[in-house]
Amino acid sequence: MPTALITAPPDAASELAELLVERRLAACVNTLECDSVYRWEGEVVSDDERILLAKTTADAYADLVAAVEDTHPYDVPCIERFDETDILPAFAEWRAENVDA
Repeated sequence: MPTALITAPPDAASELAELLVERRLAACVNTLECDSVYRWEGEVVSDDERILLAKTTADAYADLVAAVEDTHPYDVPCIERFDETDILPAFAEWRAENVDA
């Protein structure tokens, strides 16, 4: 079962999280504040962002990525996949029940 890490500007993060849960592409999305420093178009940029941790399934992951790409305000959104190797079985079951694939 994967978790997707997505960064987004603060004004888009809540809407994106709700969209993923409403479409059943994620069972849950945690949102955390962060300061990001990155290189963009040859410049070093510092921004306030939000980290979204979207709990999804392997079967729904591609659709989650497509939804993020379609709605994210960035030209190149950060979407990273982390596959858990150890997860509480009850949580894995709950997540699978709440994500459509």
